[in-house]
Amino acid sequence: MLRFPRRWWLAAALFVAGTMLVFAQKPAEVPPVIVMRMEGVIAPPNAEYFSRTLRIARERGAQLLVVELDTPGGLMTSMEQIVKEMMSSEVPVAVYVSPAGAKAGSAGVFITVAAHIAAMAPGTSIGAAHPVPAGGEEMSRTMEKKVVNYAASYIRSIAEQRGRNADWAEKAVRESAAISEKQALEKRVVDMVVPNLNALLQQIDGRTVKLPQRTVTLRTREAPVQRSEMVLREKLLQVLVNPNVLAILGILALYGLIAEIQNPGAIFPGVIGAISLLLMLYGFSVLPVSWAGIALLILAVILFVADAFAPSHGVLTLGGAISMLLGLLLLFESPDPALRVSWVVALTLTGLTSLFFAFIVAAGVRAQRARRVTGMEAMAGAVAVARTDIAPRGKIFYDGAYWNAVTAGESIKAGERVVIERMDGLTAVVRREEGNL
Repeated sequence: MLRFPRRWWLAAALFVAGTMLVFAQKPAEVPPVIVMRMEGVIAPPNAEYFSRTLRIARERGAQLLVVELDTPGGLMTSMEQIVKEMMSSEVPVAVYVSPAGAKAGSAGVFITVAAHIAAMAPGTSIGAAHPVPAGGEEMSRTMEKKVVNYAASYIRSIAEQRGRNADWAEKAVRESAAISEKQALEKRVVDMVVPNLNALLQQIDGRTVKLPQRTVTLRTREAPVQRSEMVLREKLLQVLVNPNVLAILGILALYGLIAEIQNPGAIFPGVIGAISLLLMLYGFSVLPVSWAGIALLILAVILFVADAFAPSHGVLTLGGAISMLLGLLLLFESPDPALRVSWVVALTLTGLTSLFFAFIVAAGVRAQRARRVTGMEAMAGAVAVARTDIAPRGKIFYDGAYWNAVTAGESIKAGERVVIERMDGLTAVVRREEGNL
């Protein structure tokens, strides 16, 4: 039997102990924090973006999803989709209203209240969640009451489940109440006010979050941050719910369709106009459209076209310009400037459209209404060449053909240039061209 020296056993024991100590001190990998930026109108693109990012967070084993929020509001259906996924999520969700100047309006209130952790940056606001009909629909008093009662009960239920101020949440729906970040913290609408994302992750480190199936403790102080961005499709669809973009698409549709009517078969203007019109209608189905604004825009087009057919020395064009400006400014029903057409865009589109109708359309209408002269009528005033002596009868050559010609009594020699004064049947009445000796 082999015997090893005692010092060999001591070296082996020290090696094993050192190895175990190294592995024991190796820190466990900290799950990541996924961050997404949700801004603009809450519509299907934003809802799809949230669903996709939440799925990514689950797949990567993230310990937290942070939604940086800045919205004036949006569709109730899209908001409900986001809230449902938040309430049933096994990944904690924190909503952070940021940066300074951002807001969580209307649908944004529901989303903020539904989060496991709600935070706001200094200089932000939250509130004004009273329901507004989208797509230009009108609601009766009874229907409006039903919608408001439903929204109020919905947000109260969410707030109670999250342990937030349910009374204020209901007030935001029924009375469009809005408050600053400091007031929101005082009223227990949000959990904290922090200056930036890093401060948020530092402050919630060690916080316990109750999920549907389990309770987790966040370790966000040293967690790696991974950002999730909108894909191209989501970005394009989100652009279409911008009021300024919709106004531009509407004007492009008008230009394209009028150009196609004036030039049948041009195809390209008509295609551009039709595509712009369909994209505009998609946006109109999302935003709260005003029928008064639409009526003013239709009136503007009627006045512009009327001035092209019955010139009024600019009076009708001026009326059309005023009607278009008012129509653009009143096109969307919302107290929030982000959900209305800006003054700059409205003035620019009104000016361009006024010039378009005053010059281009009017010129096209005049050209179409002008008397068309063809055939022998078009020969009056034309210059031809005498092929024989005309005294007073002979032949001339015009436009690739020989014509019988007669003068009023003067004699014209072959080769001289003549002017066709008129046609008498198939005979041209001519005279010598001035300066032709």
